[in-house]
Amino acid sequence: MGSRCMTRAFVALVLGLLHGGVQAAEETQLIGLINHYRSEVQRCGSQASAELPPLSADPRLLLPATGRADLQAVMASSGYPMVNVQAISLSGPRDAASALQVLKESFCQIVLDPQFVDIGVSRQDRDWRILLARPLLASRLGDWQAEGHKLLAQINQARTTARQCGRQSFAPAPALSWNDVLGSTAYSHSRSMANGNFFDHQDPDGRTPGDRAELAGYSGQRIGENIAAGLDSASKVVDGWLASPGHCANLMSPQFSELGAAYANDPKSDAGIYWTALFGAP
Repeated sequence: MGSRCMTRAFVALVLGLLHGGVQAAEETQLIGLINHYRSEVQRCGSQASAELPPLSADPRLLLPATGRADLQAVMASSGYPMVNVQAISLSGPRDAASALQVLKESFCQIVLDPQFVDIGVSRQDRDWRILLARPLLASRLGDWQAEGHKLLAQINQARTTARQCGRQSFAPAPALSWNDVLGSTAYSHSRSMANGNFFDHQDPDGRTPGDRAELAGYSGQRIGENIAAGLDSASKVVDGWLASPGHCANLMSPQFSELGAAYANDPKSDAGIYWTALFGAP
């Protein structure tokens, strides 16, 4: 009897571990699906989103999938330096793909909000809780030129290595050189986003990156732009761009030979800090 009971207990334990592994896999899969969804231009209501870098999974954002929770108290006890957090509760989706469909249909504005940089996903059976959050800016940054040159150095380091950007393969590319006109144009757009509390390649006057570069006096024939928000260091920005197929392709393109980059912040804005890298070719 004792042997049979131990066998049953062992089998139950194994099944429990397997079930937990399936749950964890579904949670991880949902984060991947959300990041893929954010990496492409999406229509949400009357608005079109920009391509967004991926969210980072943060264990401090894991809450029980059911029941009520005081978000501020939970974030404080977990040590997460929260500025803003949104919690989404779902009941019914059987798997990650079904959960994503509900998010796209009912919560696209939250999921596509560029201010959020971290995510936590919890699941219990068919109940899900998704937390998206933005932390306090922790890094001490130099002026926009200094940080722009840091972005240039890290982008050039990334260009020394062959890599896959989504479905596109890129060989190592030559280093980019700094261009002052592109730099000042990038700063103007970052400042416009920060002060105007928006996140888009097109500014409120309807100007595109190419329009802004031309108005600033840049004579190059090819322009590309990467933007980011809510991230407090050049390294985080570049890591996010490398993980996003569209941003990665701009960053690795051998057709670009020059760069200007900058950040601007405004504590009254949703994301707090905004980055622009403007790629060009004479």
